[in-house]
Amino acid sequence: MEFGAVLQTNPPASRTVQLAKLAEVHGFTHVWTFDSHILWQEPYVIYSQILAETDRIKVGPFVTNPATRDWTVTASVFATLNEMFGNRTVCGIGRGDSAVRVTNGKPTTIKELRESIHVIRELANSRPVEYNGSTIQFPWSRGSELEVWVAAYGPMALTVAGEVGDGFILQLADVDIAAWMIKHVRDAAEAAGRDPMSVKFCVAAPFYIGDDWEHMRDQCRWFGGMVGNHVADIVAKYGKHGTVPDALTDYIKGREGYDYNEHGRAGNVHTDFVPDEIVDRFCLFGTADQHIDKLRQLAELGVDQFAGYLQHDNKEETLRVYGETVIPAMSEHITAKA
Repeated sequence: MEFGAVLQTNPPASRTVQLAKLAEVHGFTHVWTFDSHILWQEPYVIYSQILAETDRIKVGPFVTNPATRDWTVTASVFATLNEMFGNRTVCGIGRGDSAVRVTNGKPTTIKELRESIHVIRELANSRPVEYNGSTIQFPWSRGSELEVWVAAYGPMALTVAGEVGDGFILQLADVDIAAWMIKHVRDAAEAAGRDPMSVKFCVAAPFYIGDDWEHMRDQCRWFGGMVGNHVADIVAKYGKHGTVPDALTDYIKGREGYDYNEHGRAGNVHTDFVPDEIVDRFCLFGTADQHIDKLRQLAELGVDQFAGYLQHDNKEETLRVYGETVIPAMSEHITAKA
């Protein structure tokens, strides 16, 4: 299993770069960031600095969307970073949440999501693509490589992930829900004639090493509110039962609204409706052994990467314990002498 750290690009940008460098030191393979240009600093500028000050780590948005950036501009940024730093980028993409809602926009359609994935991937892989009635290609790009991973909860987006995604991003770490989602994506991939095992799976959730469960829950309850935004959209479109597991839809009964000014922040007062049980199921808390136990369950489902959100007050210690204990325990062991 690979490991990613998910950061917010809060100022100063040097702090984001510092955490990315620390993640690489502790064995993380990926650094992801939120992509919400009003709420936080512009991530692609910061990626360039992260890549310049690290050696191996890959960077990418968690997640971007087809609405707030022209698709060809997005592809150009990735192709440029790859030319500068050697194919160390990955693109997470979804229909859009805070980046579009803060400006009173709406998430894109499934059709737009599907089309944007194709355009971004082809261009960022140094290939020509049909766009707005013309065939276009970056004449300066050679050998750029970019995978596009699709973030999804609803059935149509999950199908897109299976049909065209290089990877699937699930932003919660509930084992039972993850099993259901992964099966849906694999079934969609198989129905599309793809090898269902070729789609990579990333589970993302807040992770906190500690023993004060009340404090850990309070630091990460915001996550249930963030997930609840997407669940509310699903319930509004499909109803409360049958489309996705009830375990995912039932907990938002008490949801009364959401303030994007507190999006992704510990202490978000608009997430009081999220019960402790949901926080525990969606996140990874406790000792290193407790983290390892849940990660092994996810690995058995076929999860290729765990990406941990670092929006809490114990960032460095959580990275350290993962680097010294959790990541080694989840890695393949090779003996020096047989």
